[in-house]
Amino acid sequence: MALSYKQFTLGIEEEYMVIDPVTKELKSHDQRIVTEGQKVIRDKVKAEMHQAVVEVGTDICQNIEEAYKDISTLRRTIKTIAGELDLSVAASGTHPFSSWQMQLITEHARYSQLIDELQDAARSNLIFGLHVHVGMENRDIAMHIANSARYFLPHIYALSTNSPFWEGRRTGYKSYRTKVFDKFPRTGLPEYFENVESYDRFVNLLIKTNCIDNAKKIWWDLRVHPFFNTVEFRICDIPMTVDETIAIAALFQALCAKLYKLRSQNMNFIIYPRPLINENKWRASRYGIDGTLIDFGKEAEVNTRALIYELLDFVDDVLDPLGSRHAVGYIRRMLEVGTGADRQIAVYEATGGDLKAVTTFIEDSFLK
Repeated sequence: MALSYKQFTLGIEEEYMVIDPVTKELKSHDQRIVTEGQKVIRDKVKAEMHQAVVEVGTDICQNIEEAYKDISTLRRTIKTIAGELDLSVAASGTHPFSSWQMQLITEHARYSQLIDELQDAARSNLIFGLHVHVGMENRDIAMHIANSARYFLPHIYALSTNSPFWEGRRTGYKSYRTKVFDKFPRTGLPEYFENVESYDRFVNLLIKTNCIDNAKKIWWDLRVHPFFNTVEFRICDIPMTVDETIAIAALFQALCAKLYKLRSQNMNFIIYPRPLINENKWRASRYGIDGTLIDFGKEAEVNTRALIYELLDFVDDVLDPLGSRHAVGYIRRMLEVGTGADRQIAVYEATGGDLKAVTTFIEDSFLK
């Protein structure tokens, strides 16, 4: 009996930076982009904690083609509205040179509570990410896939690296965004949970002891969503272009489908300890696709690009049923031309360290 992959729906959330088109600094839009955007795309655009951030989210998409159309429309709509307000938008995990101390906070009870609790860790959290939700038939399957998918997070994260600068400095990292986010509690790679009941017990203990008031305050790189039947991938920087976002989303979807297929055949991917996977996450953050990751099966360092090609081979047999071969195929192009971080650094070096030129380059890439 052929497996059905219709359950693996997609939802994509992107966070954009709002910039002054002249100075290239981050700039508060005072929720004007959200107000105008909601007239066109309703609740698919919303405010974030910092007023220089806009978040968008797609509908539940049945396949990657729907997701492509939705993300393209959202980016184009937000770009147009920003232009009409004498603003601009761009996609990078961090702004190349703006200072978080100068940014305004959105007035909202939720954000006030977060600032009160986390103080400068929250105020300085001026970062921009990509979240991809993949639909699951139930939470038991979601937990199983989340456990197994943890191993591959550094591989896909390396592809998304797009934040080499922070407050006017070249950080030496391809993704500095996660270094900023690490100051938050309950971030990073999740632990292995034996089943969804043990995960729920963990969440309920945190709520009972006043660590959190709901499970959305668990900000791991990957989580079984507390309210939807999805696995939510949260590790990636916001990609610079539409094509990169769609390729990464398609790869997450394909990974889930492949792990589901293995389970249906009574096979499981090896579960590796969190500290080992963390070694690969650090390498991905530091070097992007230009370094090495550890192949824990071989117990050896392997070129990151080679491991990503292996991942593409691993998911190849589910691409046609998902209708995502073309989207995932773009990963090969990304491996050739480099990540957003690589392209930002190339502009920086070509212009003698001109971070305004870097910001303009990011801005000009927004609809590509």
